[in-house]
Amino acid sequence: MKIHRKGSAEWAGGLKDGRGAISTQSGALSAYPYGFAARFEGQPGTNPEELIGAAHAGCFTMALSLILGEAGLTAEKMDTTAVVTLEQGEGGFSIPAIALTLKAKIPGADDATFQELAAKAKANCPVSKLLKAAEITLDAELLS
Repeated sequence: MKIHRKGSAEWAGGLKDGRGAISTQSGALSAYPYGFAARFEGQPGTNPEELIGAAHAGCFTMALSLILGEAGLTAEKMDTTAVVTLEQGEGGFSIPAIALTLKAKIPGADDATFQELAAKAKANCPVSKLLKAAEITLDAELLS
């Protein structure tokens, strides 16, 4: 089974003075603004790193819910934060790290079991797998 989901971005202008908008197929984001100031200067708007963080936190938390269910456990509450690090190095900017922080209330789970299941979810959620290695294809067309 293959499922395809779509996100899109529009951009006009240069790097620092340009303006962009990000949209998702679901409409959760619809022409939501992003740009240099939002990414590097803390101004309003979104940026690719926080979107990756939200995607990773959501994927990991859902994966853990599955794994907990397989172990006969159900979370009463799980809150996951993903901090995505963007840093400039010799070859330009890169994302060298994502730190997941999970706070959960899971009746019947002891700490050792919880740690084991959380590690399994981290290793096996699709976004974690993507960030390890992904085939990226590009079909680019220049419009006249």
